[in-house]
Amino acid sequence: MQQTQNSNPTAYKKPRKGIFEYLYLLLIGLLDRGFTLLQSLIGVKGMAYVFIVPNLLIFGIFILMPMLLNFGYAFTGGSQLYLEDRPYVGTRNLEQLFDCEDFFEYRSCREENFIRALGNTASFVISQVLLMVVTSLFTALVLNRKIIGRAFFRSVFFYPVLLSPIVVALIWSWTLRETGVLNAFLATFGIEKIAFLSDVNYARFWVVIVSVWSQMGFYTLILLAGLQAIPHDLYEAADMDGANEWTKFWYVTLPLLMPTMLVVLILTIIRAVQVFDVVFAFTGGGPGTSTLFIVQYIYENGFVRNRRPGIAAAASLVMAGILISLTLLQLWLNSRGSDDE
Repeated sequence: MQQTQNSNPTAYKKPRKGIFEYLYLLLIGLLDRGFTLLQSLIGVKGMAYVFIVPNLLIFGIFILMPMLLNFGYAFTGGSQLYLEDRPYVGTRNLEQLFDCEDFFEYRSCREENFIRALGNTASFVISQVLLMVVTSLFTALVLNRKIIGRAFFRSVFFYPVLLSPIVVALIWSWTLRETGVLNAFLATFGIEKIAFLSDVNYARFWVVIVSVWSQMGFYTLILLAGLQAIPHDLYEAADMDGANEWTKFWYVTLPLLMPTMLVVLILTIIRAVQVFDVVFAFTGGGPGTSTLFIVQYIYENGFVRNRRPGIAAAASLVMAGILISLTLLQLWLNSRGSDDE
């Protein structure tokens, strides 16, 4: 007699649900009933606001409220934490930041470190942005060609972007310090140790290099996407006209890539103005104040040195004005480019 399916020991048995699966199904059911009831009360259009509210709460608590408090601190004095305990001083904090006999002589300024930080930031932005854009463009052009291992090299160049800024700073500080890898390598050729991190010129140079190394992959990816969006037919037409590689780059690639280049340029400038984490962990603003930038100045005055929240808040308003100006410049350039088209 044949065995029935129930008596067959190898027959498939449906696994029993665990307690967590039951809880999950219960939660899903309650949420479904709750949203269904809520939609019946406020309508389909009203549900959009329900899903926006959590984001608005996060934005209000962690961005909008600190911005408003920052304005309050910028126009009050003292070292007290609560605004009600701080006296109103008007624009005295802003005036103190720019109280200088000669802006090109840091020591003549009342807030010497702020003017130094502004000068260091401006110098860093010019050098870092120029090197970042040129290097990212060159790398994108190479990775856009048909080379062996192209996918591998694309991931290699993007990998530093995934690293924590502190990890990047530690890797490079271990490499460049007097007992680091680079000096050990130079010693094998009989070259004396170089104070890469304690010499002013070397420190400024390596701060730019480390910043470009850690961020270049992101902008390379953007430019690579722009290159791939250029129609290949244009290059074929240029080849038929006898154009060489330089001519194709100058008259085909660069004009069509210019909108993407503009985005990359503005993003690199804004990020360079806000530089803090990598440099703070890499050099700490030293040697001296040679790599002290404006965000570190704000941090030190707000949380470390003498606890001057008013000065720190006023300096942050100055930086906010710079960033707003850069954003307006981007919008103006974009609108001008659209009108020309």
